[in-house]
Amino acid sequence: MLKNANWFQSFKRYDHNIQKLFIVNILTQIGLGIFMIVYNFYIRELGFAETVNGNVIAASSLAAAIILIPAGILSDRIGRKKMMIFGVFFSGIFMFLRSIFELESLLLVSAFIAGIAMAFIQVTAVPWLAESSTKEQRVKLFSYHFAVIMGANVVGNLLGGTLTDLLLHVVGLSPVWSIRLTLLLGSLIFMMGIIPLLKTTEVPREKENKAFTFKNFQASIPKGQWKLIFAFSFASILVGFGSGLVIPYLNMYFADRFGTSNSTIGLVLSLGQAVTAVAMIIGPAVVRRVGEMRAVVILQLLSLPFMLLTAFTQIFWLAALGFLFRQALMNAANPIISSMMMEKVDNSLKGFANSINQMVFSLGWASMGPVSMTIVLLYGEYWGYSIVFSITAVLYLTSSIFFYMMFREKTTASYQKTMVKTS
Repeated sequence: MLKNANWFQSFKRYDHNIQKLFIVNILTQIGLGIFMIVYNFYIRELGFAETVNGNVIAASSLAAAIILIPAGILSDRIGRKKMMIFGVFFSGIFMFLRSIFELESLLLVSAFIAGIAMAFIQVTAVPWLAESSTKEQRVKLFSYHFAVIMGANVVGNLLGGTLTDLLLHVVGLSPVWSIRLTLLLGSLIFMMGIIPLLKTTEVPREKENKAFTFKNFQASIPKGQWKLIFAFSFASILVGFGSGLVIPYLNMYFADRFGTSNSTIGLVLSLGQAVTAVAMIIGPAVVRRVGEMRAVVILQLLSLPFMLLTAFTQIFWLAALGFLFRQALMNAANPIISSMMMEKVDNSLKGFANSINQMVFSLGWASMGPVSMTIVLLYGEYWGYSIVFSITAVLYLTSSIFFYMMFREKTTASYQKTMVKTS
């Protein structure tokens, strides 16, 4: 009770923009959680091959990869609020359209445009939080930010899976319509996120950002920033490749290998988000003991045995257990990485750096979606998923080693000093 009270008091001290952004996160992530838990099944129920699912994921991720850098620069120049409003509004509109379209061409086009709109949100949230907080607040703030996202996804996943089964088995709707109504509900909840967003106030642009143009972009980057951005981005693209192989298809993995229901899949995936939220909140405590870089590497490496357990087991509860621990440990490193990046990157480049990081991650998803589904089709439901999970484990391992080599001597002391101030 005391910890909860302390957390609430700490949250009340945050800037009002941060408080509103947390509400935006809750609404949009519940809606997105409902939508994404069943959208793969919607495409399947329309009668398309599994490769269409991969192509849809690829279209959305490719669009994000294309637009993320311009969006990040635009976010630095015109402000976070406008970018976020555009992102939430158009993402919600195209979620509605994706819920009713049935032609493959329309599914691909709408996924592509939705990916562009979602990119506006991706590049804006973390820099906006950084600008609205102090350095001492930032570590815990990012942990809370990612934890709230995961917690809202828990609710969305549970609602999505359960509602679909209720509409199918209790109300008696067809599989397509039970999924479609669930998708429409998720889209509506997502769109509601624009209401608290309209109540935020824009953080004034710094003078150096007003002169930030494409013509003088190269000259405006301070010394050493390119190398720093590259280091974060290369580690991110390796994780993106691995993530793109398995994460979009976890619901199909459980359905294909174990024949589980939508409700059970929703429960398992929502539990994954829940344990991740807890792990993210615990993350700062790990950092206090070992430092930021070591915390990232340790958390990521500890996730790998659980990834392999999920890859090869034929027992449902072991697969679910492996998934839960992998999900928590791997994702618990994300707020630490974000805090490191926002601390080290120059203020004029926070949006740009974040967009580069998101772009390369999206490239991983865009390129690996079709590959994953092709492997599953070629090698079957057991060996196909086993292969893609194993490839992902190798990519995660490579990313962790690279991250360690790049930051091993540069971050630990300064981060521990910061953590002492915030504990």
